[in-house]
Order: sequence, then structure tokens, then C-alpha cells
Amino acid sequence: MENHTFKLTKYSHGAGCGCKISPAVLSEILNSENTAKINFPNLLVGNEESDDAAVVSLDGETAIVSTTDFFMPIVDDPFDFGAIAATNALSDIYAMGATPLMAIAILGWPISKLPAAVAAKVLEGGRSVCHKAGIPLAGGHSIDAPEPIFGLAVTGKIAVNHVKRNSTAKVGDRLYLTKPIGVGMVTTAEKKELADKNDVLQAKTSMLKLNDIGAEAAAWTEVHAMTDVTGFGLGGHLTEMCKGAAVSAQLRLDDIPCFDFVQKYIDLDCIPGGTYRNWDSYGQGIAVSSERDKLILADPQTSGGLLMAVDPDKSDLFERKMKEKGCNLSSFGEIISKHEKIIYLNNLV
Repeated sequence: MENHTFKLTKYSHGAGCGCKISPAVLSEILNSENTAKINFPNLLVGNEESDDAAVVSLDGETAIVSTTDFFMPIVDDPFDFGAIAATNALSDIYAMGATPLMAIAILGWPISKLPAAVAAKVLEGGRSVCHKAGIPLAGGHSIDAPEPIFGLAVTGKIAVNHVKRNSTAKVGDRLYLTKPIGVGMVTTAEKKELADKNDVLQAKTSMLKLNDIGAEAAAWTEVHAMTDVTGFGLGGHLTEMCKGAAVSAQLRLDDIPCFDFVQKYIDLDCIPGGTYRNWDSYGQGIAVSSERDKLILADPQTSGGLLMAVDPDKSDLFERKMKEKGCNLSSFGEIISKHEKIIYLNNLV
């Protein structure tokens, strides 16, 4: 039987970063009172920061960055699944401002349900993205699992003074996002067989775009904080950014970059289950005026864009640099002083 006859999304209960454990449950897991708090002086970024990757200083000048990310199929094509999962895993390295060095694969495969040849296509997709990023897929580990799972553990490097954290935004900073919102909606529509092929292609193209601009932005002093937007949605990752810096944010809903098809799939009720889990976890900290606001802010992204907090006095310079890299951006909000709520939409503050 040919590889293309297997629809991978039919073999998993979740899709892409929508599989992530909700922010509230994850916080409970990571903040157990029984977890010993041991100090490691060279660990610059660890669990406590809710950041994108761990960072360890080697000598005070150079740091190693390490992350892992894996999930269940978000598309049916095995090559595309592997490529999207690899792009998503690499994003955590770029979100710290680092340059990747190598990756190793993480593969869970239901060997009684899906042929090994299909898994080989998944690995090919992952390897192709690693080659695009200029790194080897140098090894990995596999298990027999009830559902297909794929991702990478990635190692990168960065100058210690260039590390971009998600907790260093400043009051007045302007907010930018490098990819549009809506991946969760269109992939849910695809599973319901309601998605337009062109919409699916747009989302796939976005998910396959490397966030390698993050490695360049590491040296840009106007970028104060950076993270990538994935399974927790824009609202969740911006909440982490604000909490880390003890600030709030004011957003303009109409300026948030979204795919043109978002309203269509809202009207068709193609809302991922992860959207509601996300909102239940952090929605109490966000002031919104409509249900649509919630659906956009909490939509789980897979291989989403970089969220950047930028010095307002240098935002023109930042926009010019990004345009030179083929990325036309405009601000959709600002960091404000800490208020009762963490995020406010459309002048609700």
C-alpha cells in the first residue's frame, strides 16, 4: 500500500502543538512543592522562567542552548508532518536568539498500524528541514507507541550577552508577530473536511517557514524580549512574557496579524479543543469584549511566529531591518505598566 493512502491525522487524538498540556496543568506539574530546588550557577535559563529553551554558560562568554519539542500529526502527509515538527522544534532555539548546531530525532510509531516506510518519510521531512537550517540530524531514539509522534531535541549556541529571553520586555515596548494567527482553526477544519485547499496550503507554508531571523535579532539591541507563539496561543505566550517582566499589554485586535480565513472557520465552528483549554488556563487575566477575541488569542499555533517586544524609539529601524529580510511587520500593541489584568484588548484598560 502506498504511503499517501495513510491519513496520519486519523491515528492521533490531537494535532500539532494543540496536543500540549494546558498552561494551568503544566504549571501544576512543574511547580510541585516536592521538587528540590538546586542552584546551578552556570544555568542562565531553566524551568523557572517559562522560557523557550534552557541556556547554560560555558565560560561566561558562550552559552549552549538546548530544547526539545515533539507532537502528533497536524497534517496527513508524512514528509510534511516531519518537516513541520522539525521547523517547530528549531523555533525554540531561534526564539532565544541562538544558532542551532545539531538535532536528534524523537520518534514514537504505532508499528502494528502504520508501516515503517511511512515513518521513514517522516524522518526524511525532518532531515530536510535540518539541512535547510545547516545542521545534521545526528541521531535519535524511537519507541513503539499507540499514536505517531515526531520531533527533535536541538542544541544551539549563542553569545551570553545576546540571549533573548521572554521576560525582559519594558514598558513602552511595541509588540510584533512574524507569522499570522489561525493555524489551529484551519487544521481543525481540515480534520472536519471543511477546509479550503488554498487555506491549508497557506497554513502549511507558514508552518514550514524557519524562524531563523531570531538568530540575527539576537544582536539587535532594539529587541528587548522574544518568544515564539505555539500551542498556548498568542494570549498564553504574551501572558508569560508579561508575567516575567511584571508588566501588562494593550493590544489592538484588528492589528493582530491573522490569516484571511480566520472568520470563515470561526463561523463554521472549527475551533480546536486546545483553544478552550488555553482560555480556561489564562483567560481570567485578559480583558476582552467578545467571544471572537478569545478564539483568536487562544488559538493554538503550530510552528508559529516570533513575538518580539521592541524599543519604541527604534521601532522604525526594527521594521526596516525586518523588511530587508522579507518580513513586513507592523505593531499590534504595546507593553504598559502592570495593571489588574495582564492583557487588555481595544482600550479596555
